[in-house]
Amino acid sequence: MIVYGRQPVREALRGRRSVARVWAVEGAARAPWLGRVSVEPASTERIASLAESPDHQGICAEVAPYPYTRAAELLRAEDALVVVLDEVQDPRNLGAVCRVAECAGAAGVVIPERRAAEVTPVVCRASAGAVEHLPVARVRNIADWLAEAQAAGAWVYGAALEGAVAYDRPDYQGRVVLVLGSEGRGLRPRVAAGCDQLVALPIAGRIGSLNVSTAAAALIYGILHFRAPSP
Repeated sequence: MIVYGRQPVREALRGRRSVARVWAVEGAARAPWLGRVSVEPASTERIASLAESPDHQGICAEVAPYPYTRAAELLRAEDALVVVLDEVQDPRNLGAVCRVAECAGAAGVVIPERRAAEVTPVVCRASAGAVEHLPVARVRNIADWLAEAQAAGAWVYGAALEGAVAYDRPDYQGRVVLVLGSEGRGLRPRVAAGCDQLVALPIAGRIGSLNVSTAAAALIYGILHFRAPSP
């Protein structure tokens, strides 16, 4: 896999994957964080060709395939917060959610094996390299995995517009799984039915809904706020 962009390459060098080669234009090759890394000089055109994108910032790297995590491992901690994406197909949305989840200290992200974005170079770029540190797991069936999470002692909350309580109503203590639906369609019926409770953010404008990554950011940090001990 070729990852590209300064932050994704930097995090790949700091992360779990082995990095085989790094290419950079002259200016990017002088970045202090490259340290003793062997960098192969390349033109802007060469890097664009390797990255298959013009959004490379003058640097790219060849890395090992992405190391997905076993989903059950994400629930080990008694206060684990796991984000589940139900058939989110835009890789930029997946990357943005992963960036929020990593910054917030979530245990990881779960995605389905089919009909959904997976971790690609575009996701690495959109996450600013967060996927190099955040555990991401793939499962065959989201609804079935939610049942497994509940059996492991987790409470499952699904983000929805209808049939939901205000997002500030639940307690959010202990193991929590937050499920967000796909662009446009939201949660599939069986996935929504598998949640312990549906929650909704307040919508006061005319659009009626938030982008999935924006909703994820609001809900994840809302959960952190509600979990914080009272002063």
